[in-house]
Amino acid sequence: MLRGNKVGLRARYEEDIPVLRTELYDDVVNGARAEGRPWRPITPGSKDPRLVVDDNDQGSVPFSVVELDGGTLIGTANLWGIDNHNRTAHIGLGLLPSARGKGYGTDVVAALCHYGFVVRGMRRLQIETLADNHAMLRSAERNGFVREGVLRSSAWVLGEFMDEVLLGLLVEDWKRQPGA
Repeated sequence: MLRGNKVGLRARYEEDIPVLRTELYDDVVNGARAEGRPWRPITPGSKDPRLVVDDNDQGSVPFSVVELDGGTLIGTANLWGIDNHNRTAHIGLGLLPSARGKGYGTDVVAALCHYGFVVRGMRRLQIETLADNHAMLRSAERNGFVREGVLRSSAWVLGEFMDEVLLGLLVEDWKRQPGA
């Protein structure tokens, strides 16, 4: 398990899937804002690729996020769009409603940076998020990510176009968290 100060990133367990489906993906507003595609209901028991891990997919590494104190499942994290030639990848996360506003997002981003830069040898990590996702913007910037641009009206979300913010972090600008 990868450890941050408050959270751990571990493999996805079968028992995580119903919780994540119910609390993250069955929520129309959250699902529509988190995905780059329209929300749609997922049949229970289906092999939803957002939840069921394909260990043969080398372009994405999904994690379940747990509290270090007690091991409670609190969300998902992902290193995706992995490009081993250019040594770049994207990061993303989704926290359960009960875990939001507690500083976990910043710790998840830190753990993903450690994984991307130290374990995988990436040179650049990138985040794209909706311009009004202030929690993700804060979490990224607290970890050294720099706003590189705004993708104007690039995301269709629940009946309107929204801007997305592009943030990047280079390994030489990354400040390793204590204990990482």
